[in-house]
Amino acid sequence: MNRTNPIGFFDSGIGGLTVVRAVTNLMPNENIVYFGDTARVPYGSKSNDTVIEYSIQAANFLLRKNIKLLVVACNTASSVALNELRRFLTVPVIGMIEPGSQMALSESRNRKIGVIGTYATINNKAYSKQIKKLDPKAQVYEKACPLFVPLAEEGMTNHKAAELIAKEYLTELKDKNIDSLILGCTHYPLLSDTIQKVMGKKVKLIDSGTPAAKIVQDYLNGRQLRNNSVHEGQHEYYVSDLPAKFKAIAERFLGKKIKNIHKVELEELTNE
Repeated sequence: MNRTNPIGFFDSGIGGLTVVRAVTNLMPNENIVYFGDTARVPYGSKSNDTVIEYSIQAANFLLRKNIKLLVVACNTASSVALNELRRFLTVPVIGMIEPGSQMALSESRNRKIGVIGTYATINNKAYSKQIKKLDPKAQVYEKACPLFVPLAEEGMTNHKAAELIAKEYLTELKDKNIDSLILGCTHYPLLSDTIQKVMGKKVKLIDSGTPAAKIVQDYLNGRQLRNNSVHEGQHEYYVSDLPAKFKAIAERFLGKKIKNIHKVELEELTNE
């Protein structure tokens, strides 16, 4: 494995860029290849079998880019497909559930933790199982918030509609006296201002991408796989649909111009 090989990321759309940003902040000289499955977003309303199938296709696509490590920058795929990916991939795989759970427990004072995510993540109880494994006394309250994904994808993160929907979703969690809230979908940090406004300043929002980025850093350091180039890393972006829309939203979110965006035909993913 070469130090200059890229780190691979995949997500159902643009949300995984929150994890890319966290990794880039820690290691700006790492090369990155990102795949957003924008033709089939969202994953959270799909069956487990379908999410596993899509995840394997995305992973195989990224393996052809000679990645040195795979980050499943999607909570739905992390909750459903992580074990399957780890079984057959020849590179290490890092997901979102374990880092987010550990961080929530470290930040919580009253051991009352909220989790919001897609239907798939919540129905699979991925976070509650992991949190209970780490701390059996913790109380976990989960809520599916499926409309947050299209709001993030459409760039309506601070729209009045987003606040109304957030109030509808989050009121029951506020009533549980939680003191930390896991944003259990990588799209959700785009809505963090709105979510914080609804939940109040006393609730700590947990973005799983931040601790996941630290795990990536520690892994690469421990195996002497950090890119030691003095130059900023090269980033390549691949999407399965609407590259122009992806570019517009990604630039607004990342706060910089991006290039090297390529459209991948679904046949290229499915004909493996």
